Amino acid sequence: MFKPYGVIPALPTPMKEGGVIDYDGLAQLIEHVIKNGVHGVLVGGSTGEYSLMSLEERQQVIQFVCDTVDARVPVMAGTGCHSTEDTIKLTQFAEEAGVSSALVINPYYMATSDESILNHYKAVTENSKIGIVIYHYPDATGIELSPELIHEISQLDGIVGIKNTADGVHTSKLLNLTKDNDRFSLLTGFEDLILATLASGGVGAIGVVHNLVPDKIVKLYDLIVKENNIKEAAELNKELIPLYNLIEEEVIPGTVKAGLEAIGLPGGPSRSPLVSASPEFKEKIASKLNELYQNS
Repeated sequence: MFKPYGVIPALPTPMKEGGVIDYDGLAQLIEHVIKNGVHGVLVGGSTGEYSLMSLEERQQVIQFVCDTVDARVPVMAGTGCHSTEDTIKLTQFAEEAGVSSALVINPYYMATSDESILNHYKAVTENSKIGIVIYHYPDATGIELSPELIHEISQLDGIVGIKNTADGVHTSKLLNLTKDNDRFSLLTGFEDLILATLASGGVGAIGVVHNLVPDKIVKLYDLIVKENNIKEAAELNKELIPLYNLIEEEVIPGTVKAGLEAIGLPGGPSRSPLVSASPEFKEKIASKLNELYQNS
């Protein structure tokens, strides 16, 4: 099974007024990140507004991204649903569409147990032929999986990695527990942990800034993983920290879409109840990205 690695942008979904999906804009974004050397793309993640889409829309977007990418880089698809049955069905659809792996968020909202979470992932893996990536995002779900539970899930056949959108202490503990598992990739979901995660043995990063400055995030990855040049990587990371912080100042994906528009790509509004970036933010992100692109 394919094991994800490297720089993987979590694609936002460009939209027109009224929340209509802008497929032409999505195609332009895909070309932009692939041209700049990313190692894969994620469709249907939180930044892609999957939680505000119907099942049919989720399927359409997954299929469109697979068709547009045309196997140039691996595609990861977010297929997590509230029920195990629906998660299996969407994962099987994504498999048929041509994805390399599926990103499955842990069950949340309805209270459950560690055993039921483990069984959820077991059921998904047993009914899928593609690799399953755990999506751990406690800030959004309100459910934090312990490193020990994630380690247990990682032992299941078919589990190939995790997008760990959790703090550095959690990530460090998880790296220690899974370091000997050659079938399991740890990828951070926080931009400000890219340097530390890669330098500590993680294999990649899935994030939102990757859409705006993909060449710089790829360079950061190369400096650490391929060249073992931590000093230069740290200097590049210092250059990027203000952008990492800025993108969180207002609501994602509105901030990311504002950034796309600042570099000449379609972004559009976010679906209600999410809000678009303020005019003030749009000025700030345009200024920061202009500075970064001048330094490229």
